[in-house]
Amino acid sequence: MKTDKLFYRIFISQPSLISELLPGVPDNCEFDYSAPVVKEVEIRLDGLLSPISDDLSLPLVFLEAQMQSDSDFYGRFFAGIFLYLRQYKVDRPWRGLLILKRRSQDLGLESAYQLQLNEQVQRLYLEDLLPFADLSPNLAMLRLLILPDLEVAAAAQDILQGTLSEAEFRRRLDLVEAILVNKFPQLSTEDILKMLDLRTADVTQTRFYQEVFQVGQQDGWKEGRQEGETDLVLRLLNRRCGVLSLVQEDQIRSLSIERLEALGDALLDFTNMEDLDDWLEVNSDGLV
Repeated sequence: MKTDKLFYRIFISQPSLISELLPGVPDNCEFDYSAPVVKEVEIRLDGLLSPISDDLSLPLVFLEAQMQSDSDFYGRFFAGIFLYLRQYKVDRPWRGLLILKRRSQDLGLESAYQLQLNEQVQRLYLEDLLPFADLSPNLAMLRLLILPDLEVAAAAQDILQGTLSEAEFRRRLDLVEAILVNKFPQLSTEDILKMLDLRTADVTQTRFYQEVFQVGQQDGWKEGRQEGETDLVLRLLNRRCGVLSLVQEDQIRSLSIERLEALGDALLDFTNMEDLDDWLEVNSDGLV
């Protein structure tokens, strides 16, 4: 589930990555993300990207990241898709996107699903990205997941140095930090900052860096991280539940980082505004 959440964060924050990996999907197509349960056999799909547009020619994207061998993976993946299509009476095309670690993974027999694998499902093997140094920023971030540990710091710094605006820097930094925390769970916040070596990056003159990331200003680091987490959660809630009231927004902005992360997980199962209100009633920091 930890890896699932990481990929959910990457694809929502960088929607253009979908169009890079799935030919035919416009680069300006925005998606909502969910993790639906298919009721008949309680199969939970790792991720479903649903176009926000009313254009019925745009596909649903069934997204899964699989880093380990699993001889039942293909059977479970396609069973979940077709049960979902039947249960929800889907009236638009669908595509599959699989993020896999390496080609040698045992994911089960392919023969029964060969047509779908050839025509409807795109498989990205992260190991295939290793030889390339001139990748797009989106793919370069995915490459971090499989790079040898000693090469990660320099590659992460290159991704941050390529930004053209403060907003872009903040977005990339948030994702790079999330990837590094996932890849190196034993490292502290200070270790991650040292690995990124922000003091020597071209972005050190931005207001964001000066206010949040100067060495020793840990309160500023926490504030900047919380602001980024809050903005992401608010954006996702507005897509899933509709426009939030000022009271709801104030409640969410008052949440701690830990509860913001919990809300980010919980909102995948929200279907309406009442679900959000129920969650806030139980979890708002000011009410506990």
